[in-house]
Amino acid sequence: QGIKKPFTEVIKANIGDAHAMGQRPITFLRQVVALCTYPNLLDSPSFPEDAKKRARRILQGCGGNSLGSYSASQGINCIREDVASYIERRDGGVPADPDNIYLTTGASDGIATILKILVSGGGKSRTGVMIPIPQYPLYSAAISELDAIQVNYYLDEENCWALDVNELRRSLNEAKTYCNPKVLCIINPGNPTGQVQSRKCIEDVIHFAWEEKLFLLADEVYQDNVYSEGCQFHSFKKILYEMGPEYYNNVELASFHSTSKGYMGECGYRGGYMEVINLHPEIKGQLVKLLSVRLCPPVSGQAAMDIVVNPPVPGEESYSQFIKEKESVLNNLAKKAKLTEDMFNKVPGIHCNPLQGAMYAFPRIFIPSKAIEEAKAHKMAPDMFYCMKLLEETGICVVPGSGFGQREGSYHFRMTILPPIEKLKILLEKVKDFHIKFLEKYA
Repeated sequence: QGIKKPFTEVIKANIGDAHAMGQRPITFLRQVVALCTYPNLLDSPSFPEDAKKRARRILQGCGGNSLGSYSASQGINCIREDVASYIERRDGGVPADPDNIYLTTGASDGIATILKILVSGGGKSRTGVMIPIPQYPLYSAAISELDAIQVNYYLDEENCWALDVNELRRSLNEAKTYCNPKVLCIINPGNPTGQVQSRKCIEDVIHFAWEEKLFLLADEVYQDNVYSEGCQFHSFKKILYEMGPEYYNNVELASFHSTSKGYMGECGYRGGYMEVINLHPEIKGQLVKLLSVRLCPPVSGQAAMDIVVNPPVPGEESYSQFIKEKESVLNNLAKKAKLTEDMFNKVPGIHCNPLQGAMYAFPRIFIPSKAIEEAKAHKMAPDMFYCMKLLEETGICVVPGSGFGQREGSYHFRMTILPPIEKLKILLEKVKDFHIKFLEKYA
């Protein structure tokens, strides 16, 4: 409307959309999808042979050799085989069955579908779904849409957002008085909190789920995004297998991955998969029926997912460029994670836990009581008030912690670390200056 603002652009640090933030696509992935989309290019000398080989394989799995045909509801067979091989490699030889793999429209679609088949009952027997707080709002939204019962368990901020089984037990026992808690959701690495769970923690959670007969949902879309020294991604499936047959044959587990995060950042393709194990055969039949209602996930997204699980290998001509691009993205993110943590912790009134993984910071902010009063007068949550002021004065858009849930009386915001490093430095300086002025104004 022509009103002069004290900034020249809005920096959208509110959403984990890598390419929108300037990250370059991985060449090999785009080459294969291009070849699949326009097969005439298979004759072009501009494309490497290993990309053509993958494109031909994917097209052979498509009806009429075209990406434009429906696939099986569960996804293209050869891609599900590639996903199973990828899981076996990732987990050091733990077997994976393509029949337990379902290709999905991003991970979100898989999560919503699994919740749909798990929710039942009415009144006190209504299904309760345990979710971490802070959480990714997909969970609260899906639970609300299904009219299920949201059961919160809190991550331990003092202990780098660790997951404590005593807290799970407290939450579960409390929930049993008003619903039937059947599902336990885990996000690892965490969103919005960025923690990476230790092996011991995962074992404890699996034991708890086994003991309480809970269905485990492991959201592992950030499995490639691990930055801190001494941190390592362990899949729930692998640890479950290593805990022995009593666990491995009994705990129901659905785990999820996606093309949207990692080093790929291909959010728009809506590619993803879930692996579901120990599902009763009749329930599995219902799951396939439920999936067939939406016909199939986007076939171009399935092709993109295939490249994530079947990338170039040593000896193939695209390997060196692929590794260079992949490592460049991940090394950059690791630098940005450290920079963000260090910068925030220099600002009085801001505390930020180490960003061990994922692609967000979730710093705790001190909000003076005068600002809390003013927020109330505007009928706003205090951290929403803070984030709106930040947007109005600096053009930086972040998400208030109340959008993810947080302990009563604590305030946070979530910010993505995806902007290019020079822009990120400017952004962090602006947040620092804003925060100091905010404290002075409302002290």
